[in-house]
Amino acid sequence: MPSNAALLARRNAAVPRGVVHATPLYAARAENAELWDVEGRRYIDFAGGIAVLNTGHCHPRVIEAATAQLRAFTHTAFQVAAYEPYVALAERLNALAPFHGAAKTIFFSTGAEAVENAVKIARAATGRPGVIAFTGAFHGRTLLTSALTGKVAPYKHGFGPLAAEIYHVPFPVAHQGVTVQDSLRALEFLFRADIEPSRVAAIIIEPVQGEGGFYPAPVELLQALRALCDRHGIVLIVDEVQTGFARTGRMFAIEHSGVEPDLVTIAKSLGGGFPISGVIGRAALMDAAEPGALGGTYGGNPVACAAALAVLDVIAEEKLLDRANAIGATIRARLQQWTERSDLLPIGGVRGPGAMIGFELFTRRGGQEPDAAAAKRVTARALQEGLILLSCGNLGNAIRILVPLTVPEPVLQEGLALLEKALAA
Repeated sequence: MPSNAALLARRNAAVPRGVVHATPLYAARAENAELWDVEGRRYIDFAGGIAVLNTGHCHPRVIEAATAQLRAFTHTAFQVAAYEPYVALAERLNALAPFHGAAKTIFFSTGAEAVENAVKIARAATGRPGVIAFTGAFHGRTLLTSALTGKVAPYKHGFGPLAAEIYHVPFPVAHQGVTVQDSLRALEFLFRADIEPSRVAAIIIEPVQGEGGFYPAPVELLQALRALCDRHGIVLIVDEVQTGFARTGRMFAIEHSGVEPDLVTIAKSLGGGFPISGVIGRAALMDAAEPGALGGTYGGNPVACAAALAVLDVIAEEKLLDRANAIGATIRARLQQWTERSDLLPIGGVRGPGAMIGFELFTRRGGQEPDAAAAKRVTARALQEGLILLSCGNLGNAIRILVPLTVPEPVLQEGLALLEKALAA
């Protein structure tokens, strides 16, 4: 079998540099929260395929369901010859929708597709063009979703002109000097300076910003957005692509707030490693688009739908909502202890609901000046120790932990010990 270095050389010759990878390793196999590279080295996975593996690598129930569907058929296109797994999955998700009233669900393949189609649905339902998003948000890399994403480099640089009628307001992060009132005031300015509320189709927000730094959206902000949307007939879209399916200790992160959205975008851990995404929404909104206006050749692939049904079973039967809260409490307690230790790099800002945990590297203990270079060093050191770890944040100084919720306790503790080594000053 080729080495990591040999595969990297082949990759550089065959694959464009626009797609990057956080580590130089090449996977050979994986199980639950562990991964082995092509050279046989074992790693503990605190990245989870970027929040895709809440049920772990190759969960037996997921593999069994996907294998059974593979033996039956792999593809017909739902628009040509429909199939029960698509309908059954929609029914399950409609029953789980984080809002009252009738719900409907449509499936796609990627998170960006889900977001694009949520915007299409909102525009069809309202007859309006405008969409408001937040700084620091990540909603995808297509032209529309990169326009919605609240970060220029690397997602927008060189790709203009981007989609029109997209507007941003500051996301509140207290230690970066932005309060909820600042965000709401910016919305008021936007309505006076750029677009009146009667032309806004939707406001889209992540309940916990993912790529932006694992900052939870304050409940006060979510409540204010809900009231504003109700007042002006605007659709509230909640992007649960990274936060959904037990990661935060609830099926959907928005449930922590008590605020009910109109549309919910989903992907990542829904498929347990198989590509599937979707939009769950209020039935009246979901039916606004004309027949044939929504869909996609691979959308709601039968194998992915079968896997997703198994994922929902695993979440319920293995009580992963409770497990997420237990894992999160363990990680947060350990990180808080480390904030006081002088033999470790200066960390702080420990945050996140459930097992969606983030923290930041600072230039000095107790300070607020971000240290992006230290975050890069920590992820590199972690990999050397045998831990796969990702950084994030609009300032590049945050570390995110997305360990599978099925991780055995000894493996979790081993991973935290490796993280402690990586943080050694």
